[in-house]
Amino acid sequence: MGFIDMSSSLGREFGSIGVALDEIATRLSVSYAKQFVVTGPSSQRAEKWVHILCQILQVSDQLQIEIETAIPEHVGLGSGTQMALAIGSALNAFYDLDLTIREIAELTDRGMRSGIGIGVFEQGGLVVDGGRGALTKTPPVISHMDIPADWRFILVFDETDQGLHGEQEIKAFKALPAYPSEEAARLCYLLLMQGLPAVAEQHIHLFGDVITQIQRSVGEHFASVQGGVFSSSEVAEVMQWLEQNGAVAIGQTSWGPTGFCVVDNVQQAESLVSKMQQKFSHFERLSFVTASARNSGGSIVITV
Repeated sequence: MGFIDMSSSLGREFGSIGVALDEIATRLSVSYAKQFVVTGPSSQRAEKWVHILCQILQVSDQLQIEIETAIPEHVGLGSGTQMALAIGSALNAFYDLDLTIREIAELTDRGMRSGIGIGVFEQGGLVVDGGRGALTKTPPVISHMDIPADWRFILVFDETDQGLHGEQEIKAFKALPAYPSEEAARLCYLLLMQGLPAVAEQHIHLFGDVITQIQRSVGEHFASVQGGVFSSSEVAEVMQWLEQNGAVAIGQTSWGPTGFCVVDNVQQAESLVSKMQQKFSHFERLSFVTASARNSGGSIVITV
């Protein structure tokens, strides 16, 4: 849901806020096999992590990996981190290696900027990470809170586009201008003294206002490399309509193109989605999904 300090004027860079969603997930199973095989969505990405981790951990790759569901790739939902941690956690349990999530994250080079993917895999809920300092291995979680059960997130997907990733993302960060330290200080204060207390007191509109301000600031900073506050012009149009119709916490997740917002309850979310499907039917490549927060981390089931 946004970075909070890209200026690193006090020695720490990035820091971010994010939320775990329940309905959009990566699920997989690992079992013994005579020959290595991976099946299901995002199988190439999964295969890469299996090979890397089996080599590092010095364990056999005589495995069958079945990917039941996978978070869509390069749309701003942390799919790479969740796949890496899911594969790592599955191997950890399968071979009884006694690794922590943080150790798996280090082995797979996760958390090089945002620590949200690691934090929500560990704990779920709303997570704020403290960014990266000189001695940081993975960004530490400095705040963790449960999201009220009634709140619903609406995601707006654009199937024609992908967010910046890989070398493009590295080049984009290098091309960005310096981030004003005064603005970073304002966002930190907003989050600490308004946004987080609003979650504790279940004040969705105050929380939403803080997230919208963070998103607007970060989006304007990224606009020169992603083509605007939103990377997709169609998503931007829908998000403006959602804001006008009662949704809060208006933003783009990571590099997008996925837009997000929050509403009070499932009935409001379903009503807005129904109206959007009619109003924006001419945007054929857009789709709309409602989701609840997941207030627990990744789960592992061992069967014999």
